[in-house]
Amino acid sequence: MNINLPDGSSRTLNEGATAYDLAADIGAGLARATIAATVNGNQVDVSHVLRDGDAVSLITERSDEGLEIIRHSTSHLMAMAVQELFPKSQVTIGPVIEDGFYYDFAFDRAFTPDDLSKIEDKMREISNRKLDISREEWDRDEAIAHFESLGEIYKAKLIGRIPAGETVSLYKQGEWSDLCRGPHVPNTSILKHFKLMKVAGAYWEGNSDNEQLQRIYGTAWGSKGDLKAYLTRLEEAEKRDHRKLAKALNLFHLQEEAPGMVFWHPKGWSVWQTVENEIRQVMRDNGYLEIKTPQVVDRKLWEKSGHWDKFRDDMFTTSTDNREYAIKPMNCPCHIQVFNQNLHSYRDLPLRLAEFGSCHRNEPSGTLHGLMRLRNFVQDDAHIFCTEGQIQSEVCNFIDLTYEVYKRFGFEDVIIFLSDRPEKRVGTDEQWDKAESSLHQALQSKGIEYGLNPGEGAFYGPKIEFSLKDCLGRVWQCGTIQVDFSMPGRLDAEYVAEDSSRQTPVMLHRAILGSMERFIGILIEHHEGKFPFWLAPVQAVVCNITDSQAEYVSELTQKLLNAGFRVDMDLRNEKVGYKVRAHTLERVPFILVAGDRERDEGTVSVRDRSGQNLGTFSVDDWIAKMHEMQADHA
Repeated sequence: MNINLPDGSSRTLNEGATAYDLAADIGAGLARATIAATVNGNQVDVSHVLRDGDAVSLITERSDEGLEIIRHSTSHLMAMAVQELFPKSQVTIGPVIEDGFYYDFAFDRAFTPDDLSKIEDKMREISNRKLDISREEWDRDEAIAHFESLGEIYKAKLIGRIPAGETVSLYKQGEWSDLCRGPHVPNTSILKHFKLMKVAGAYWEGNSDNEQLQRIYGTAWGSKGDLKAYLTRLEEAEKRDHRKLAKALNLFHLQEEAPGMVFWHPKGWSVWQTVENEIRQVMRDNGYLEIKTPQVVDRKLWEKSGHWDKFRDDMFTTSTDNREYAIKPMNCPCHIQVFNQNLHSYRDLPLRLAEFGSCHRNEPSGTLHGLMRLRNFVQDDAHIFCTEGQIQSEVCNFIDLTYEVYKRFGFEDVIIFLSDRPEKRVGTDEQWDKAESSLHQALQSKGIEYGLNPGEGAFYGPKIEFSLKDCLGRVWQCGTIQVDFSMPGRLDAEYVAEDSSRQTPVMLHRAILGSMERFIGILIEHHEGKFPFWLAPVQAVVCNITDSQAEYVSELTQKLLNAGFRVDMDLRNEKVGYKVRAHTLERVPFILVAGDRERDEGTVSVRDRSGQNLGTFSVDDWIAKMHEMQADHA
């Protein structure tokens, strides 16, 4: 029989040959590396029997697909280890997640760190048994009876949801088996490079009304080196955690009395203001008009815009005078109200309205995470009202602007995805066709490589998503631009066209940073709190050596402040080495030291935040150098 390969060639095999036989026919090395296959678009085990004309690609442990299969198989390895150690435990579900996997267990006590160590040792022992992993097809009712006999009530519940008369697949390794679609690696010996990370609480089916389970997280990789590199990245990420750095650098705090909302301290607010002013100037330079809209708006507006039906559960509401209001979860309907206050001509378009809009969303408490997930956040939001013919040029201009802004903040690796129409949406197919086409054309005209997120667009329009890759290789989705043919019409927006007819404008929703708070959290972690000079909350601190330089230090500090820099002075009765070390730990870019000689000569000795002595400068020369550094990011 003939088997078709991805490169367009074919291979002739005997009837009954498997995916493994195909790999072995190509080469012994490939056979050793192959852990699964894709046959006619579907992933299968290496034991899958091929048919004449099948299109087959082999999956190795080094591929992305192979890594996912390794992680899925390792989750089964962990579940088997848990049940060998703790026979009364029950397994529920165990999916692959980013960089690893988890499994939820029902058990009568909490797992401890010592338990995790024992489970990991047991996993290695099972791996060394070199157990074959095989797929079995069971009748649905027989499978229910099987798991009920083992006391696995959760598995029985899951299978019970499958229609009667259907078959289910179980995967078996040794005497242990679990319900699963697969595929899996052929043998437990392949699963070598893993580590269990933590235990957390979880509810059955994610419903807080259900039983509480225990979730064990783990990670698995294709090689020892990859596992070591990942653990090193985690250690580095732990050092860069913006919540820890915020406390050490006195930037902000969060507390239970205002969950998901930020208390900004002076230094943190300085960073905020610097970021905001940077974006504000970018908006001014690119033809945006800044506005400000209310925080609390009548429910009727949200109903008319379509947000009430889609996001009611995520809104904070209040009422007074027999009227129900929503605290603003997004800015777009309010921006249309500003547009509607005047009858615009086609000559007024595009009209770009920008706002640092404060939004509130009732995010689940378990998802809140420092600045990265909040209930109150500010967007660098803007809406462009334009004609259909202006969409592509506006999108192209926004793409250029977004890349430029990211570069200013130290991000040059940008990943682009286009998210198209979701199943539940508003607007006609014709409108969606035009909207999606305009985004594709804009990206293609810029020569930008991009991926697709099918069905992930907003309910009112498709979008381009801009994601940043930080110094640790982590990807953060930030900017978006969305094409909306629907909401302006729903909210009665019109302009007078060239033929004097009334037309509905297209609205482009766009943000460069996204959530200001989240972007600042990303900046903190990317730079490890060592902000670029122009962004640092304190750009320099001036220190004396003895009291005799106190007046000079005060005068120098004031001169730097007058020059427009963010500067502190340190006149404490401490040794200068102590002061330098303290401000180095605070990540201050420059520590300026003045002794008697500097005072008498009108100079200053400069150290950077690594403690390196940069030399002695006249005050005017150093101020000029600071001005150069301040301008370098533009």
